[in-house]
Amino acid sequence: MRSSLLPGPIAAQPWRVIIPLTLLTFFGATVLYSAAGGSFEPFASSQLLRYGIFLLLALVMSYMPQELVRWAAFPVYGVVVLLLIGVETIGAIGGGSQRWLNIGPLVLQPSELMKPAIVLALAQFYHSLPPGLTGSWRALIPAGVLIAVPMGLVLMQPDLGTSLAIAFGGAVVMFLAGLPMKWFVGGGIAGLIAVPLAFFFGLEEYQQRRVTTFLDPESDPLGAGYHITQSKIAIGSGGLFGKGFGNGSQSHLNYLPEPHTDFVFATMAEEWGLLGGLAVLLIFGLVLRWGLTVARRAPDRFSGLLAGGMTATIFFYVAINLMMVMGLAPVVGIPLPWMSHGGSSMMTNMICIGTIMMVDRWNKSRRSSSLQ
Repeated sequence: MRSSLLPGPIAAQPWRVIIPLTLLTFFGATVLYSAAGGSFEPFASSQLLRYGIFLLLALVMSYMPQELVRWAAFPVYGVVVLLLIGVETIGAIGGGSQRWLNIGPLVLQPSELMKPAIVLALAQFYHSLPPGLTGSWRALIPAGVLIAVPMGLVLMQPDLGTSLAIAFGGAVVMFLAGLPMKWFVGGGIAGLIAVPLAFFFGLEEYQQRRVTTFLDPESDPLGAGYHITQSKIAIGSGGLFGKGFGNGSQSHLNYLPEPHTDFVFATMAEEWGLLGGLAVLLIFGLVLRWGLTVARRAPDRFSGLLAGGMTATIFFYVAINLMMVMGLAPVVGIPLPWMSHGGSSMMTNMICIGTIMMVDRWNKSRRSSSLQ
């Protein structure tokens, strides 16, 4: 019925994900409007503009042919690695970290681009690897190098959250590719052994404080534990229905740090309550379910790994941010997709969405060809 009422190109768009994402973005803009004291500037207006631009980019991406995407996988990865090296040599410093490149009027954070780039590169690597070699070292060592190089460069910035996101996306692709479970178990054991060493010798002092604060935020409620403590107060004070739009005292009285970025969910929960939080979780659930469905229906290994890895990248953003604002994970600066103000996060997640749209179109094209 929809196709008979709408022109073909419009009806063919993936409205199953566009509608939930648009609702989530507009709800996020409402929260940002409140966080700015009842003003569209400077957060809500730029958020909506970025979403519109990157949605168009995602729709354009969805029409890319598979042959071109597979051919571009390793060149894209290589370019982003070079950009990360550029950050270390000529990158701009802000907030004590060196994460950005100033390219004319454009301020670029290459580490964000590496999150989808590592998924793309590994999907192509495992697609080209003969199935009989999946259980051999040739399936593990090259992929490990592909992940370790950008992780090391990002840790030098330093940016622990983004390096973990790169590792998570890469590990999910490796798991979906069918690598032996014993390798993941061994990796988990090695990780547990390496955690103390990484804590004392690999983390900066402020990163160590984040971990210890996460374990016991009440030990320093006015210092290192301030962020988590105020976030939990904001979420808890919202109750079932919230204090009402524009009535969030924690954010409006500047008790809640970063109410428009990392802790935007706490800002929302204080004003919209548990019902608002459940609505946000429902929309994220719809988006992630759509991504998994596309990956499951993929007709070939490359498409399935690509869609699965991009879905996992979005999931990492959502899970870590929500755990972070509720005190279940250290504060690592991971924004909440489509709600937190910020161009880099919006760009990365819309690239992931555009890639899944692309695989969805490949799926439909393959099914249409098989029916003819």
